[in-house]
Amino acid sequence: MNTLAPQRSWLLDPDLLKLVHQCRRLIHSEFGVKLHLTEDHLEQRLADYASKSRSSHLLRTWEALKSRVPELDVETDEAEIPKRVYRGQVVEEAEARKDTGPEEEAPRRKKKMIYRGHEVG
Repeated sequence: MNTLAPQRSWLLDPDLLKLVHQCRRLIHSEFGVKLHLTEDHLEQRLADYASKSRSSHLLRTWEALKSRVPELDVETDEAEIPKRVYRGQVVEEAEARKDTGPEEEAPRRKKKMIYRGHEVG
């Protein structure tokens, strides 16, 4: 039976274990996912959730943990990071949007607006 004991010896340090538990709690509160200390790819999953998180507290905690344990320097693939989705549609990032000038815009059609049975402006 192969164990992960030599690779995870850093988990025996109480200060580091406290940071890992804090990361796990923050991930559970934000994403609803319970990570266990015995998982095969715990470091990778912590890094993935920290990169996806909106919580600055989780990001700071993960960075503090990474700075104290050099083996945790795990890179996340950009392809694995999901694009922002709003109501099922992928939202373009701000830098990816094209800025169209006023001369490139199609002339707007004036829409007839009706308020309480009367046509308004």
